Amino acid sequence: MATSALYACTKCNQRYPFEELSQGQQLCKECRIAHPIVKCTYCRSEFQQESKTNTICKKCAQNVKQFGTPKPCQYCNIIAAFIGTKCQRCTNSEKKYGPPQTCEQCKQQCAFDRKEEGRRKVDGKLLCWLCTLSYRRVLQKTKEHSSSHHKYVICHSNSLSGSLSPEQEQGLWKQSHKSSSIQKETPKKKPKLELKPSNGDSSSITQSMDSGGTDNFILISQLKEEVMSLKRLLQQRDQTILEKDRKLTELKADFQYQESNMRVKMNQMEKSHKDSMELQQAKNRELMKQVAALSKGKKFDRTGSSLLLP
Repeated sequence: MATSALYACTKCNQRYPFEELSQGQQLCKECRIAHPIVKCTYCRSEFQQESKTNTICKKCAQNVKQFGTPKPCQYCNIIAAFIGTKCQRCTNSEKKYGPPQTCEQCKQQCAFDRKEEGRRKVDGKLLCWLCTLSYRRVLQKTKEHSSSHHKYVICHSNSLSGSLSPEQEQGLWKQSHKSSSIQKETPKKKPKLELKPSNGDSSSITQSMDSGGTDNFILISQLKEEVMSLKRLLQQRDQTILEKDRKLTELKADFQYQESNMRVKMNQMEKSHKDSMELQQAKNRELMKQVAALSKGKKFDRTGSSLLLP
């Protein structure tokens, strides 16, 4: 009996069957738990977490060391503006696609029109970067749900194939393919399939597999994504308010410091002026005394000289 090939985990280098490794990163189950994929606190991009305390990606960590703590971007409000008032993502998008426009999902002025090539991935919508990621996740969940639903129909058709007539089997297969094609469409409002009553237990099972469950799943997914987007927006605005409060506190402290220095300088100048005036007055009094003494000496000389005359 031939053994299946084993592949090495990219983190621990232990060998496992290929189906036990994750897609893309090729990580085993233990490494996926120890090093999960998380979002960067600043730029919101996904990265593999090296430790529990590591909450920012390597690029942002390097920027923090070089430029300090970032500020919220004036377009997307993501706290990733290390240089100036815009994050690097919005700066590059503005250079390539022009000024930002209103996002159809979050209504912020942070969506860049990537024309047909970019809009094709989100069904022609004009979305910002965060809403684009959310929309793609909804599409991916819908696709996975559609795949599991299709397998469910095939499984039931196989289990019932022994008791169904050829006409009923053909109808069941048509129903499963029709439901699968509908679920692969974009997560927009889709009309429910009209179910016509028919005889037989297999037809009642087929009738229950309409698009109503898929519609509810897509609606719930969209609502969850909107709630997450609103939470992120609220967190970003709270961070902006905290940043402004911090700056206001720093400005108040700087103003009080400058005011205190100004008072000290004014007191020193006032004291210096007072000392200078007292010294000047003392000099004036001394000069007045000298003038008075000189005047008295001259008067004495005149009187003495008059007495000596014949």
